Formats: sequence, structure tokens, C-alpha cells
Amino acid sequence: MGCGCLILLASGISPRLALFVMWLFTDRLSIALDSFWVGFAGFLVLPWTTLAWAVAYAPVVGVRGFGILLVAFAFVVDLSSWFSTGREGYQRVAA
Repeated sequence: MGCGCLILLASGISPRLALFVMWLFTDRLSIALDSFWVGFAGFLVLPWTTLAWAVAYAPVVGVRGFGILLVAFAFVVDLSSWFSTGREGYQRVAA
């Protein structure tokens, strides 16, 4: 329970920080992700999606039900962060 609260607080600051804390103190990432490289790529490119996948993953059945919605929402958040950054930079150059 204490580690879950720490991960929740870290995710409020940054999803990458939450993934790092989860990697240090739990084995959820090694259970939910196939290899180190998948997790590392997710850490760099889609941190919210990787964090949501690790939280929603159940060892026997995978991601189902509400977990799919959670991962889809996290994917939309990741995409919006990528595309909003580009638009902001374009507006800064144009002004």
C-alpha cells in the first residue's frame, strides 16, 4: 500500500518518474511488459500509456474491461502531448 501511494504521487509529477519508482520498488513492469526494450521505448515515447498498461495488466488475462479504456485514454494523453508541443513551437516561431 505504501509503494502504491508513492507511485501515485510520482505520477502526479511525471509519468516517467512514476515508471522509475515502479521499476525500483515493484516487479509490475517485468510482469506487464515482454522485454526491457519495450519498456524502455515506452518510457521514452509513450510514458502515460506504458504506466497505464503496467497498472491495468493482470498476469493471466492481460488487459481487459476498464483497463482497455484506461490504456486508450493514456494513449490519447500521450498523443496530445506530442501534437500540442509541435503546435506550440509553431505558434512561437510564427509570432
